[in-house]
Amino acid sequence: MAVSSSALFDLSESDRVFREEGPKAYKEFQEKHLDIILEKGVAFPFIRRFLGINQRFQKELPVEVVLLSRNSAATGKRVFRSIKHHGLDISRAAFMEGKSPYGYIPAFNASLFLSANEEDVVNAIDYGYPAGTVLPTKVIDDLADGELRIAFDFDGVIADDESETVFRDGELEAFHQHEVEKSHIPHNPGPLADLFKKLSFMQKLEDRVEEKDREYKRILRTAIVTARNAPAHERVITTLEKWGVSSNETFFLGGMKKERILTVLKPHMFFDDQKSHLESEAGDIPMVHVPFGIANQRIGQKYPADS
Repeated sequence: MAVSSSALFDLSESDRVFREEGPKAYKEFQEKHLDIILEKGVAFPFIRRFLGINQRFQKELPVEVVLLSRNSAATGKRVFRSIKHHGLDISRAAFMEGKSPYGYIPAFNASLFLSANEEDVVNAIDYGYPAGTVLPTKVIDDLADGELRIAFDFDGVIADDESETVFRDGELEAFHQHEVEKSHIPHNPGPLADLFKKLSFMQKLEDRVEEKDREYKRILRTAIVTARNAPAHERVITTLEKWGVSSNETFFLGGMKKERILTVLKPHMFFDDQKSHLESEAGDIPMVHVPFGIANQRIGQKYPADS
């Protein structure tokens, strides 16, 4: 997992200084506030719990988080001091001194790059790298809640946008016919397929522990929240079965507002390729926009291309 400092921490004040006063003032600001710990950002609760997987599996240590930052190493000192203060096990980093760090995603073998910089994410997706833009939401980090819940849209996120392309003219009947005819053929992977598969591997580690200890409390839960419904649901199941993966919870909503499910599920991160589904009245659901495929080439697209 790769994360930018702007997604991990609240850098709104620092960003204001940079935009209004320039790089020199920004550097002076960071030096002056070096010992002032940064507040948690939108991705912080997700990253903290993600790193917690290693505490459960200390032999395997299956996860790692690296910092990819536009900061220089000098201005990045404050970020690493904040990382240490919050007890996050992050030791690797790339500081690019103003340049975008997305080109180093494959160098760090990252299955996801989380950033608050939309331009960096769009460029990463264009190059075929897995990335998502963390959208502004309230930061809620319940320390008593040790479970990590991750929710995914299906088309354009876990799977590619083939089915969304079929629906480009808004013909629901044609979409359903296409999916029924290909119900036995799995989808090609989407931008976050690798991440989903690796999370499934970690769930299998938990399965083994649970077989030995029925009192074991699982740390990881995944969910698929898609606007598809029957008969288009079967190809989703076929795809997961062929890949040898599964989700703990799967919701086929048939165009129903995803927020109604997410409010109950309370994921620590929800990934969708359409911004129209990345909204909540309370503003307390951490959401990530994955700007992939045809759904991001047009405006006003509705079910099922947003599935």
